[in-house]
Amino acid sequence: MNDMLNGIPEFVEAVEAGGFSAAAARMNLSRSAIGKTIARLERRLNTRLFHRTTRMQSLTDEGQAFYERCRRAMDEIQSGEAMLESGKREVTGRLRISMPVLFGRRCAAPLLLELARVHPKLELDLSFSDRVVDLFDEGFDLAIRNGVLRDEAGLAARKIAFHRMTLCASPDYLTARRAPRTISELATHDLIVYARSGETKKWVFLQENGTAVEYFPEARLRFDDLEVLADAAASGMGIAWLPCWLVRDYVSAGTLVPALKDVSSRAVNVYAVWPQMPQLSLKMRAVIDLLAERLPQIME
Repeated sequence: MNDMLNGIPEFVEAVEAGGFSAAAARMNLSRSAIGKTIARLERRLNTRLFHRTTRMQSLTDEGQAFYERCRRAMDEIQSGEAMLESGKREVTGRLRISMPVLFGRRCAAPLLLELARVHPKLELDLSFSDRVVDLFDEGFDLAIRNGVLRDEAGLAARKIAFHRMTLCASPDYLTARRAPRTISELATHDLIVYARSGETKKWVFLQENGTAVEYFPEARLRFDDLEVLADAAASGMGIAWLPCWLVRDYVSAGTLVPALKDVSSRAVNVYAVWPQMPQLSLKMRAVIDLLAERLPQIME
């Protein structure tokens, strides 16, 4: 009976990762080990599961049918483990989480460290990057993402917070240049913008009737770091569109003030994103619930 599951996790991983090499990377094994394990499984089943070439592997008809049943069986096993785990009071196990650099450092990481302090058997592997990671290929259990989500198969998501955005500048800049009164007057000002991978992020405002107005700022200063952007605005270099949680300390210190008081910005949503599964584990649920409960308080 114990031999029945031998090779099944490696087989399923090879299918879902798209090949033996990718599966090996995700399981911290060598490609040779994956290949030998699947070869033994094929001998035991007396069935070829993959068509193999020098460059890729693809499922046979029998392999496809076998994969679908193995996937359902593994889902049931994971669901059973989650059910048993949910009955425990202690959060245990390892989670690998990706999050944006500054937002993660300022907002999310402090909350997760609190959770780790309360649950000493919870292992957290936090990765800080502003790029959109591939949860499957890179082995992440969870990602925190800001803005509009891309349509990605196999992922589940939950909105956990939102950023309030504000236009701001230094008092000296607004005294010298006079604060803009309308969105169109922004074109006469020095603007500082957030840009990533060569793409400038648009600014989105709300009219009184609730409809959104998109503004594409023209700027000579573009940064892919929000903290540098805020520092540049505080030093008098121009007007920036920034999350309120970031500028709060600058406003308290008097180095930044609102630049367009009568126009509100559209909020930017924050999501927790994870690979779809029949039932969340206790550790995943603890992390997501904590972020959903506490992040809105931090980001007010």
